[in-house]
Amino acid sequence: MLAKKTQYALKALTYMAEQHSAGPFLIADIGSKKKIPIKFLESILLELKKAGILNSKKGKGGGYFFNQDPSTIQLATIMRLIEGPIALLPCVSLHFYKKCNDCNEKKCGLNKIMKEVRDNTLSILENRTVQDLV
Repeated sequence: MLAKKTQYALKALTYMAEQHSAGPFLIADIGSKKKIPIKFLESILLELKKAGILNSKKGKGGGYFFNQDPSTIQLATIMRLIEGPIALLPCVSLHFYKKCNDCNEKKCGLNKIMKEVRDNTLSILENRTVQDLV
């Protein structure tokens, strides 16, 4: 299940992508249009900025804007940034792998199925972008 933080991040990015040429976007405008608490949105947008997805401009006419075209930002990138691992088990994660203490991965049926779930999920999330949300 997606965390509220990820849902808010995707809602904010969708709003910005819908009006891509109208940016920079004020946090207050995004928050009110998408019904996202301002303080929560501030931390989300800052995290996206630190990752290089967004940039910001201070002062009059300032706000947040895309650092790259929304059609190049994979949903998998946003998911990993906000959620962490996409895989449901740490032993099948590509970027956050951790061996299970009580399991032999080569003989584990759950491991094999969860790898398949991971691969199918990634094939969707890596081939869809923020622009696809619009």
